[in-house]
Amino acid sequence: MLNLERLRTLDALARHGSVSAAADGLHVTTSAVSQQMAKLEREVGQRLLAKNGRGVRLTDAGQLLADHAARILSQVELAQSDIEAQRGQVVGEVRLGAFPTAARGLFPAAVAALRGAHPDLRVRTRELEPELGLRAVIRGDLDLAVVLDWSNKRLPVPGGLTHAQLLDDVPDVAMPAGHPLAGRDEVDLEEFADDEWVSWPEGEFCHDWLVFTLRSKGFEPKIAHLAGEHHTQLALIAAGLGVCVTPRLGRGPVPEGVAFVPVRQRMRRHVYAAWRTDADRRPSIRAAVDALRAAAGSQR
Repeated sequence: MLNLERLRTLDALARHGSVSAAADGLHVTTSAVSQQMAKLEREVGQRLLAKNGRGVRLTDAGQLLADHAARILSQVELAQSDIEAQRGQVVGEVRLGAFPTAARGLFPAAVAALRGAHPDLRVRTRELEPELGLRAVIRGDLDLAVVLDWSNKRLPVPGGLTHAQLLDDVPDVAMPAGHPLAGRDEVDLEEFADDEWVSWPEGEFCHDWLVFTLRSKGFEPKIAHLAGEHHTQLALIAAGLGVCVTPRLGRGPVPEGVAFVPVRQRMRRHVYAAWRTDADRRPSIRAAVDALRAAAGSQR
């Protein structure tokens, strides 16, 4: 009989691409990964790993077994979901991830509600950018991720995932209080063609969205500052160092000297939860989605 935990280790190696990354994903040591793989090779009587420079790669036999392992583990999760659904109790552990403003704006209320309603459920949370959150759910490192896309730039949801809308978040343009447009009721983005911009770090989904959107307005943005935290962005705005697009979700305290003006052609961030379809019947997933929806409702 093939050992399930060793198949889980092989699956992690196939998904993460290295022993160290697999160990991180499984929350074990690299030595434990190597030992499990050595035992699995003895069980099947074939080499599953081969040296590849300083790392390793799967052999043909290793890839074949890894493909089976992924299907087996998916069936195991489906079986666990069905057992939990039949029992109907919200117990065990659920691991949630969200991009920073959703973690700040939704997690405190949602996790507190889950703890109050389901004391036997352990909830773990972490911040992750949307694309990384979806990958973590696919890999099995998270049970559910809160992610986003924009009305003019969608984030593809991979096959095998189910998702549910939580809310639409309407951002504003943040600018120094002394900016010539600070007193307006509405603005157009092209009116800021000569301003310096504060943006999210390069490579992040929202940075790509901002550049794409401003270019579609007919100008190349002058991006002077990059900051992942919205509070850092607003501190730069308060110092008179540019303008930025700022969501309303999780905005929190605003530093003095910052003005917000809505955009005439409303931009919207679609915020939604995503989880593996084979875990769809788990009561803990359903409870987490309900708690997130309730927290999102209080934001409207």
